[in-house]
Amino acid sequence: MGGRPPTPPGTPPAPIVLKAERWADIDAGRVRSPALILVEGDRIAAMNPTEIPAGATEIDLGDMTLLPGLMDMELNLLIGGPETPTGLPLPMHGVQDDPAYRSIRATVNARATLLAGFTTVRNLGLMVKTGGYLLDVAVQRAIDQGWVDGPRVIPAGHAITPYGGHLDPTVFQRLAPGIMPLSVAEGIANGVGEVRACVRYQIRHGAKVIKVSASGGVMSHSTGPGSQQYSDEELAAIADEAHRAGIRVAAHAVGDRAVRACVRAGIDCVEHGFLAGDETLAMMAEHGTFLVSTTYLTDAMDIERAAPELRRKAAEVFPRARAMLPKAIAAGVKIACGTDAPAVPHGDNAKELAALVARGMTPMRALRAATATAAELVELDHELGRLREGFLADIIAVPGDPSRDITVTEDVRFVMKDGRVHKDPRT
Repeated sequence: MGGRPPTPPGTPPAPIVLKAERWADIDAGRVRSPALILVEGDRIAAMNPTEIPAGATEIDLGDMTLLPGLMDMELNLLIGGPETPTGLPLPMHGVQDDPAYRSIRATVNARATLLAGFTTVRNLGLMVKTGGYLLDVAVQRAIDQGWVDGPRVIPAGHAITPYGGHLDPTVFQRLAPGIMPLSVAEGIANGVGEVRACVRYQIRHGAKVIKVSASGGVMSHSTGPGSQQYSDEELAAIADEAHRAGIRVAAHAVGDRAVRACVRAGIDCVEHGFLAGDETLAMMAEHGTFLVSTTYLTDAMDIERAAPELRRKAAEVFPRARAMLPKAIAAGVKIACGTDAPAVPHGDNAKELAALVARGMTPMRALRAATATAAELVELDHELGRLREGFLADIIAVPGDPSRDITVTEDVRFVMKDGRVHKDPRT
């Protein structure tokens, strides 16, 4: 489980040759046989090479299919996990746990996510009291430096929300005034000037994507899930400020009006989009706006501990969300895989792919949503999301043929990230 054996300082690691029965050609939309991939350093050096370098380490995975590392475009590593393995986070998250505890929890969730075959994720934050520290940026740095095992993290820092917005803890957790005062540095922003300052703060301290709460939500006591929470001017200012810095924007948006406002504002990606209508979906397709539909949670999210009024909202919204996604698929909206974990437990991320297939995607298109389309969303499609010479060696293996049975992605046997083996069925 620990990867390669240590080598003397200055010695380049030995090349690795991966062998398997099959590999997934994401662009062609088919599974091919056989599979032979040469990895040198952190890159794929050759696909089906005719010659193997002397001294290469061979890993024969037998009757498996090699896939690019999967990607989850919406989760939060800082919540859920060992003490709350399923469903909603602790009701007093952000009050009862401190930043150090949340950061350590995130490393546990990061390892579970990586071993499930997800080698790249976007951490789209909530808002909690941190003194302005961007905890997901710290986790990203620890993983990048090799201190802990985890996926490649694209951090958002603090989500941006107005007073009373979906992610405002005062309404999210029904806090009394003054219990958890938050500032622009922690995501509370009202008006064009403040939202611009809020975007700048996140970027200044390491955010690589901006998350904005554009509508009400299902699992919060804010405005109705269909309501638009930021004005058109505020949404446009957020998008402008981020884009001038070369950063993309993801918007929590459930209601049709809010989704449409996000598209008009130039926001790059809509999370959920549960109540989007036909005209709005066509607008998303025309503008190239990505959708991270988080559709599996509408089947499996444990809401039994939620307040009765939240359960009533879920009973109304989730069936409409399930009906929306087939229309989005038919309309040609760019759909990227995302789970909203821990709404789906960390490590169960691949269940989203089966839900995408249940809503009308082919298995290979669902794989594309979790690889090439997700890589395009995070602007890494030049080196991630495909098994291709020169790309980063993020490679996983599953038993059977995922083009016939997508659920085999829930049984990842081998994980390589950046050329380093993290999970090996032989050990």
